[in-house]
Amino acid sequence: MQLKWTSKGLSDLARLYEFLAAANKPAAVRAVQALTEAPRTLLTNPHIGEHLFQFEPRMVRRILVSQYELRYEVVGDTVYVLRLWHTREDR
Repeated sequence: MQLKWTSKGLSDLARLYEFLAAANKPAAVRAVQALTEAPRTLLTNPHIGEHLFQFEPRMVRRILVSQYELRYEVVGDTVYVLRLWHTREDR
């Protein structure tokens, strides 16, 4: 398996960092590190996340990383990180 971030996933990560860094840069760094490390567990168990049936026939799933929702898609032997946001955001 391999892990790839989509451009929207990377944009979400950058947006979250900028928001957190304005108040506390060390906390922003820790959050980004946790959010970039968490999807690596999907490489050995890609179907661990909750299946989001509304995206069928795509295999879109989600996991929670602390207070963040991370959505990903499994395509063949690749896990794509699609989107990422704080659970308090209005989505």
